Amino acid sequence: MIVYEASKQEFLKHVDHDQIVAHILKEFNLKLGRTSESEIRSWDNSMLHMYRVLNDPSIPDDAGVAIEYRIPNTSKRVDFLISGHDGDQDSVIIVELKQWSEVKKVEGKEAIVKTFLNRGICEVAHPSYQAWSYAALIEDYNENVQEQLIQLKPCAYLHNYRKAEKDPLTDNYYDYYLDLAPVYTKGDVEKLRTFIKKYIKYGDSKDIIYQIDQGRIRPSKSLQDSLASMLKGNQEFVMIDEQKVIYETALELAKRAIETGIKQVMIIEGGPGTGKSVLAINLLVALTNHSLTCQYVTKNSAPRNVYSTKLKGDFRKTRIDNLFKGSGSYTESDLNELDVLIVDEAHRLNKKSGMFQNLGENQIKEVIHASNMSIFFIDENQRVTLKDIGSVEMIRNFAEEYGSEITPGELASQFRCDGSDGYIAWLDDVLQIRETANANDMGLDYDFQVFSNPHEMKQQIELKNEKSNKSRIVAGYCWEWPKKNRTKSGYHDIKIEEHNFGMSWNLDNTSTWAIDNESIHEAGCIHTCQGLEFDYVGVIIGDDLRYENGKVITDYSKRAKSDQSLKGIKKMMKENPVEAQEIADSIIRNTYRTLMTRGQKGCYIYCTDKGMGEYFRNRLKREELYSREEGNAMQVAEVHSKYD
Repeated sequence: MIVYEASKQEFLKHVDHDQIVAHILKEFNLKLGRTSESEIRSWDNSMLHMYRVLNDPSIPDDAGVAIEYRIPNTSKRVDFLISGHDGDQDSVIIVELKQWSEVKKVEGKEAIVKTFLNRGICEVAHPSYQAWSYAALIEDYNENVQEQLIQLKPCAYLHNYRKAEKDPLTDNYYDYYLDLAPVYTKGDVEKLRTFIKKYIKYGDSKDIIYQIDQGRIRPSKSLQDSLASMLKGNQEFVMIDEQKVIYETALELAKRAIETGIKQVMIIEGGPGTGKSVLAINLLVALTNHSLTCQYVTKNSAPRNVYSTKLKGDFRKTRIDNLFKGSGSYTESDLNELDVLIVDEAHRLNKKSGMFQNLGENQIKEVIHASNMSIFFIDENQRVTLKDIGSVEMIRNFAEEYGSEITPGELASQFRCDGSDGYIAWLDDVLQIRETANANDMGLDYDFQVFSNPHEMKQQIELKNEKSNKSRIVAGYCWEWPKKNRTKSGYHDIKIEEHNFGMSWNLDNTSTWAIDNESIHEAGCIHTCQGLEFDYVGVIIGDDLRYENGKVITDYSKRAKSDQSLKGIKKMMKENPVEAQEIADSIIRNTYRTLMTRGQKGCYIYCTDKGMGEYFRNRLKREELYSREEGNAMQVAEVHSKYD
C-alpha cells in the first residue's frame, strides 16, 4: 500500500507550494489511520531535503515518486521510492530517511547502532541494513518484482548527520551492509543525486511503482530453494511417526483453505519433547515451497531467533528472519492477509500486544483473522506468566467465531528425556503438580542427578557441552538482572554466597544464547530456553520452590523484581488472595517443570533450599530402589519361564 504517489515534477510542485505534508497526511489518515506529531515533523523536514536532491534536470520529470510504502504482510514502511529505467532494466531507488544527528557503534550484534530516540539512547538497526532489508523483503515476496526483473537499489539518507573522520556510522564493522546500501549524510546531496541518476535515466510515469503496489505476494523461487536446501539432510529437523501424519494433514488442509475460502484451524497438543517445534519448522519450509505466504509465530523471541539462525545457512539475516514473527504482529492485519500462520508455544499467547499491552484485542483471534489457515502447537502445562492465556478452549471458540473447520491432533512420542514419558510423569509427581502412576518410576535410563554444590553441577554441564555445544545451565528467576553490566559475562547476577558461586545471566548483546559458543558460561531463564532443547540441562532451583513440612511449596515473593512473569500478582493478592495464590503456585511449578524438561539426555539440579535438595535425593533413591526391585522381579520371571 502506497500512501503518496506522484511524478517527480508533481512532487517538486507539492513541496514548492508547501502542500506535501498535507497531501501525505490526508492519504495516511485514509489508508493507515492516525499518526504522531513527530512523524509529521519528520515529513516536513525530510521532504525539503529530498526536494533539493531531486531538483536536478538530469533526473527525469516523469520518474515516479512514492512516499510511505507499506510492505504487505508487515508493519514496515519504506520512506521514499523513486522509479524509472536505466536503459536496460526497470529500477526503483529505496531511500531510508533519518533525522539522526548522532550514532554509536554496537559491537557483538549484527548491524546494530545506538542513537538518540524518544528522549533516550536506543539500539536500532543500522540505516543501511534497514534500507537493504526492505529491498530484500520486497524482492523475496513481490511477484511482479521477481517476474519483471525490477532492480531495487536501497540507500540511506541522514540529512541532519555531520559525518566525522572515522565515523561510527561508516565503521568497517558495517561494511557488508554499506556496500549493499550506501549511506549519505549532510553535504552529500550531489553524491545521492549521482546514485539516483545511475539507475533512473528515463521516467516511467509511475508505472513501476504501480507494478510493485499491485504485485501478488508470493515467496520467490530463490527463497524457496534456499530454505529447502538448508533443511535437507539436517538430522535435527527429521520427522517420524505422528509428526509425519500431522505434517501431511496440514499440507492438505492448507490447500483446502486456499481453494474453498473456508478457514482451517489445527490444534496440535503435545508435551515437552514431543517434536512440536521440529514439525512447525518443517511446515514453514514446506508451505513456503508451495508458494504460500507462511510465517512461524511465537510470543517468546528465543525459539524464533534460534531456529531462524539454524536455517540461515549462507543467507544474510533478514532473508530468513522475515519468516519469523512475534505473536503481536497481527493487530492491524487484514482478513486472510496471509495464507498460513504456524504458532509454536501457543500457550504463551497474550490477550493484548505491544510494549504497554495496549494494542489489539486478543492474539489468538488476530492470528485466526489474519490467515486462511492457522496451526497452533500447544501444551497448557507450560503457561509460565500471568499474561499467558493460550488454551485449547479459547482457540476453539475463536475458530468457531470465524466459521473455521477445526482439526485436532496430538504428538505423544518423546524425542527428549531419553524418549521417556515416564520421566515427565515422575517429575509432575515430584513437583506435586499432579499425582501419577510414576511416583517411583522414571522410566528409561534418563540421567537425573542432584548436586549439593553448584560448582560441581556447572563443571559437569561444561564437560557435557564440550562434545557438541548442546548443554546449558538455566535457573529460576530469583536473581535480579540489572541493566548495568548486562553485556559482561564476568559480572555475576546469580550469587550463592555459601559456595562462593557466581554466574551471569545470559548476555543482553545476543539473541541466540541457546546456541552461542561461549554461552555455557551464562545461565538462561525460562524466557531464553522455553521452546528449545539441549542434550543436558543444569537447573539452579531458587528459593521460590522449597520443601517444608513434608510439602513442596512455592513462594512468589522470592522472584526477582526484574521478572515480568508475575507482574500484577500483588494487586491480585489484595483482590482475591486464594485465586492469586493458586495462579502463582501453578506458574512457578510449571516454570521448573519446563526448565527441567529441556534436556534430551539428562537433567542435573542444584537447589538453594537444602530441604528441597534433600527431598529430590530421597525421591531419586525411591526411584532407584523401585528400579532394582523391578529388575529383580524380571529376572525371577525369566528363570520361572525358563523352567516352566
